[in-house]
Amino acid sequence: MSNPSTPVLGIIGGSGLYQIDGMTDVSWRRVASPFGDASDELCFGKIAGNPVVFLPRHGRGHRIPPSELNYRANIDALKRAGVTDVLSISAVGSLREDLPPGTFVVVDQFVDRTFARVKSFFGTGLVAHVSMAKPVCARLGDAVMAACEGLDLKVVRGGTYLVMEGPQFSTLAESKLYRSWGCDVIGMTNMPEAKLAREAELCYASVSMVTDFDCWHPGHDAVTVDQVVAVLLGNAGKARGLVKNVAPLLGAHQGPCRHGCQTALDHALITAPEARDPAVLQKLSAVAGRVLKQ
Repeated sequence: MSNPSTPVLGIIGGSGLYQIDGMTDVSWRRVASPFGDASDELCFGKIAGNPVVFLPRHGRGHRIPPSELNYRANIDALKRAGVTDVLSISAVGSLREDLPPGTFVVVDQFVDRTFARVKSFFGTGLVAHVSMAKPVCARLGDAVMAACEGLDLKVVRGGTYLVMEGPQFSTLAESKLYRSWGCDVIGMTNMPEAKLAREAELCYASVSMVTDFDCWHPGHDAVTVDQVVAVLLGNAGKARGLVKNVAPLLGAHQGPCRHGCQTALDHALITAPEARDPAVLQKLSAVAGRVLKQ
């Protein structure tokens, strides 16, 4: 694990992003987690001298569907690897005419419509409630926007990501409903990922790469994997350029996050110390070790 004072960027790469260009000192290593197996080994390396840890969300070769991802193991493994900042990159559909395929959206809100996933590290034996009012780290968002300067891509700051269960795409009625709610993009992977990152006291930002208009759009009423993959290939190269630029910006940060991401658990634990289950505490040694040692 790196020096706690050294920022370590974790990249969770979604569909189409299975490797990071420009990394040196690369080594793939499995990081054990008490929550099971992460999606893949973690790729440790450096970009411009800054430590980076990369995790292909679906595993190399895209083996694991969204509903079967072990989100808890992924976040726990990144935390155990010393990661402090998480940049999540994922493919999404657009719910707005002015967000065409190829657009990158630095989202700042989520609507969670998933229902078949374990959404918390906490539970019986140790109960905790973290705030999700502002689910992403604005400091990371600022760095992403700065990193996009000079890159050939359209990037939009702010937007609401509707997270659906999947793996099927939306019905037309669902797509119209989500548009009426004011959602901007739709995907399958950022929840419970963002919730777990908050519980693990990690700074988290989400970059959504638009691959298609959802089926609400007359020209996209039958979204196919082939259509998505064609845009993914172009988006993935741009995403790698973004990562290459953002790593030095985040690596230069000194001190705690001004938004308090690293203290999210300060007032979240509600179970009395004498009632806490020792077995649960042991599993949470990485996620909540800071507050449990107090």
